[in-house]
Amino acid sequence: MLVMFRRKVQPLDDVLQKFLRDEGLETPLLQHRLIDAWPQVVGATVNSYTTERFIKNQTLFVKINNPALRQDLSMMRTQLVKRLNDFVGSMVISDIKLY
Repeated sequence: MLVMFRRKVQPLDDVLQKFLRDEGLETPLLQHRLIDAWPQVVGATVNSYTTERFIKNQTLFVKINNPALRQDLSMMRTQLVKRLNDFVGSMVISDIKLY
């Protein structure tokens, strides 16, 4: 007699995402990916004036060495938040503070 076991087959992506969420690693991983996405989202020129990037309380803090560029980027904060979140495919940040 052949006994068949029914297995719950899930895509590996779903299993990994559940594991990361259960272990509390999903948010830090997404934050890291978002910080790493900064050069690709803003371009090489803007990135060349960037010296520090970190996330605290859903806010991305970015140090920009050029005051005129900092002012221009400040006016584009909403678009930058959307583009960065879209890049990583999740709502990671809600604001950007440029200093």
